[in-house]
Parts: sequence; structure tokens; C-alpha cells
Amino acid sequence: MEPQLSTNPPRRLTQASLSKGAQQLADADSDLGAVLDRLGEPPMWGRRPGFSALLRIILEQQVSLAAARTMYRRLSCHLGAMTPEAVYAMQVRGLQGFGLTRQKAGYCHGLAARILSGNLDLTLVARGSDDVGRRVLLGVPGLGPWSVDIYYLMALRRPDVWPQGDLALASALREVKRLDDLPMKDEQRALASVWTPWRSVAARILWAHYLAARGQYPPRPDTMRFETDSPYGCRSNAS
Repeated sequence: MEPQLSTNPPRRLTQASLSKGAQQLADADSDLGAVLDRLGEPPMWGRRPGFSALLRIILEQQVSLAAARTMYRRLSCHLGAMTPEAVYAMQVRGLQGFGLTRQKAGYCHGLAARILSGNLDLTLVARGSDDVGRRVLLGVPGLGPWSVDIYYLMALRRPDVWPQGDLALASALREVKRLDDLPMKDEQRALASVWTPWRSVAARILWAHYLAARGQYPPRPDTMRFETDSPYGCRSNAS
């Protein structure tokens, strides 16, 4: 009889529930188990929920994580605090001066404006149902399915999220599952469906594999904290 995955995961991942999910996945899937045997339990890779997390996800779309990190740090150093008020006051042209494209600057400025006007309440998003919260975030210009998935996975720490179209996860799936080709979005979703309700944990295991295969794991100690480098690979189009 094959091991059964839990049907009652917590609403929010903790270190203890991440460990539980990883063990259940290892028991149910020998390929993930082999990654865990080789690398150990993956980091949480968490971020504090809120405006700064969403802004950083926008910056990470369609560019290297190093480039996004540089933009974020330049902006943070200038503003002192990454708040909606500070970003809104910069205006689009001011944000462009820190390396943001006009489109991304518009998205970041618009996100700040929505929060300041009260049209977007991220506390209500976090506390409400995930279906409603996702619809709210998907209604914000600049936030597509991948971006919303990453926010729910890393900032809100939901245990069962699979980031749609993540390139690093596609590469890791091909390697771990020994596929001939890079799996497309629908195939990724089908492969990941067997890991419910711990798909967020499976994603972390696969990100760890992706980094290790490229000589970038284990992560530096400072990447284990909040607001840190992320392991994922951004989508190549609308995120």
C-alpha cells in the first residue's frame, strides 16, 4: 500500500509543518525522497507579507534575480523604508531612475496607489479565503498567476501552491523525473498534482535541487531569513 499524504494540512506553513510535509513527500515519492536524502530539508524561503513583498515580486518578473535584487536594494537604500507612501511619492519617472522599466515603474506606483486609496487591503487578502484573495490580487495590474502564486507560497506560506510557469521548477522536474523534454505548464501541473496538499513543500525541494545542480546550494546563511534572495526562476512572459 502506498503512503498517503495528509488531507488536513495547516493554513500556513511553519518549520514543523514543512518538516512533516517533506517527510510525507519523501515516503510517497522516491524521487523527492532522493533529493531530500542528498540535500536535507529545504529552507522556508519566506518573506513578510505586505507591500514590499509584492513590489519585489514585480521587480523579479522577466529579469534575472540578481538584476531585480540590485534594483530593490538601490530603491530601498534611497527610500529608507519600502512603504506605499514612499514609493507613491517617487512617481513613475522617479522609479525609472533606479533601473525600473516604465511599465514596471507604473505597476509599482499603481500598487502603492491602490493600497493608499484603500482599494487594496493586503491584511484582508491574507485573512480571507484564498480564492477571493487571488481574484483580488489578479485584478491588480502587474500581478499575473505566477506572481500571485509566489506571494501565496512565500509570503502567506500556504502549503499547497504550485507556481504556474516557473522556469526553475520546470528544469528541476525534468532532471528529477528524468523527462526527455522540459515540461510545459499543463504537464507541470499534472506532475505536481500528486503532491497535494504539500505542493509548496515539493516546490521548495525542487528549487533546492535546481540550485544544487548549478553549484548554488546550500544557500548562504543570509538567504535563510525574510526578504532574501529567492530560488525560483521567473516566467518568460506575462507573470
